Order: sequence, then structure tokens, then C-alpha cells
Amino acid sequence: MFGKLKEKLGSFVEKVSQTEISEKDVENALWDLEIELLEADVALEAVEELKERIKEKLVGQKVKIGTKKKKIVEEAVRDAVLEVLTPEQRLNLIELIKSKEEKPFVIVFVGFNGSGKTTTIAKLAHWLKKNGLSVVIAASDTFRAGAIDQVEEHAKRVGVRVIKHSYGADPAAVAYDAIEHAKARGVDVVLIDTAGRNERNRNLMDEMKKIVRVAKPDLVVFVGDALAGNAIIEQARQFNNAVRIDGVILTKLDADARGGAALSISHAIGAPILFVGVGQGYDDLRPFDERWFVERIFGE
Repeated sequence: MFGKLKEKLGSFVEKVSQTEISEKDVENALWDLEIELLEADVALEAVEELKERIKEKLVGQKVKIGTKKKKIVEEAVRDAVLEVLTPEQRLNLIELIKSKEEKPFVIVFVGFNGSGKTTTIAKLAHWLKKNGLSVVIAASDTFRAGAIDQVEEHAKRVGVRVIKHSYGADPAAVAYDAIEHAKARGVDVVLIDTAGRNERNRNLMDEMKKIVRVAKPDLVVFVGDALAGNAIIEQARQFNNAVRIDGVILTKLDADARGGAALSISHAIGAPILFVGVGQGYDDLRPFDERWFVERIFGE
């Protein structure tokens, strides 16, 4: 993603001997960065923050003869991207779950249609089980045809129980029953699947708010498709305005060559990226590591 920027800034620095890098010189080079990032679906406010951080790192630097000038630029850009990606507050999910005195730890998952939410829930259930925790899934998407069957099939494959009602039932009642089931049996975690929705479907948005009121979740997690580009930012904002998002899971990051969603989403809603989907298998969900992501970008 950052090839043009490094090339532009690198060619500038090569002309400098013992001169200070000026703000004007960096501004000229950063014009290329802005265009490239916007084309990569990075939100404008994240672009502006990146530009400011890069300026802070380069303006005023004295570049002496013999300095590895390309390295100066690359380190400035890498560090700026890393700072934008690094959350103010990290969430260690295992520690959070284990620190809660009264079981279960409840997570509600929200997102637009087609974001891979149900599959992601199954992947997370699998990951939690590998970390020694017991899990139950609430099939609270009673709206979409086939949704309950889908979550049951995934749950069967990863070896967790599903609490369900019939299609058309009250999703909040399903969530409540799953939590009561977990309390009675000492289950560590309840994962609540919900119907995909958007801001134009007011009934479904109100239903989601009801689920959150009833379930009183410890975390609300937004599941977003990294390939959705800038649209994912607006989606996340809508859900954040409705129910306050605590964390994000990005799906299909393995297919996203541009990385715009990852660079933008935490900045937009102030919630950290918790996990990323990097493949189709149940093991293809990994805790998000901003250093890994930066290396992935620059490694291209």
C-alpha cells in the first residue's frame, strides 16, 4: 500500500546532504500518500492522522551524508501506521473471561448481512475451547431463513451446544435462555448470534437493542467484512451509535490486499480490533497483532 509514498519520500531524501527536512518538502510527498490511502479505502480522518504522524517524525530531521536514507523514511511510515493501529486500551479476552467472578461471560455479536458473523462465532467458540473454556451459543438470529440450521451445523463441528427457539421467536428470549442455561451448568462463555441488519431496518435495530438490554453482555463485538472497504466504517458507526461496540473482528483479511478497513475502523469508533479472519477453517481466526499487520503491508 505504501510503495508510492516510500518512493516519493525516498527520492527526496536522496537529494539531502546535511540539510533539515522541511515541512514543505514532506507535504509535497504526502500528497501521494493521501491519494494512495484513499484509493485503498482508508477513511479520510485516518489518512489525516497518518499524515500528521509522518510529518512529526520526518520534519526537522537532519540527514547526514552516509545515512541510510531509505531506512529513515520506511521507519517513519512504519511507526506512524503502527501508532494508528495500536489501541489505547488492549482487551485480552481470556483474561477478561477468567477475571469475571460470576459465570458466564456474555458476548453479543452484531454486524451487517454477509459479514461472516455466524462462521466467526463458531471460529471463536473453537478458539475458546482450545484455551480451556466451555462455551454455549445462543441462536438469536430467528429472522433469516436457515440461520438456526447454520449455527447448529457449525456448533456441531466445533463441539459446542446451541440454545435455540423456533424461527420467528423473540431473539432476546433465546439469549436469556442461553445465559440461564450457562448459569445452571457453570458454562464459561455465552456467544450470542444476532440477525444481520442495517440502519434502514428500524425493527431489526430495535430488536438488537432489546437483545443487549436483556443479555447485559460483557462485550458487544462488531463483525465486519474487510473487503467492504469504506462502507465498513459507516456500518461500524451505526452499530456503535445504537449499542456501543467494545471490540471488532475483521473477516476475510487474508483476501484484503489494501488493508484500508484495519487502518480505519478502530480510529473511527474507538474500539480495538480483537481478532481477524485469515481463512475458511475453524483455526483461521487469530488475535489481532498490529505488528504482524504492518509487516504484512510492507512485506507486499
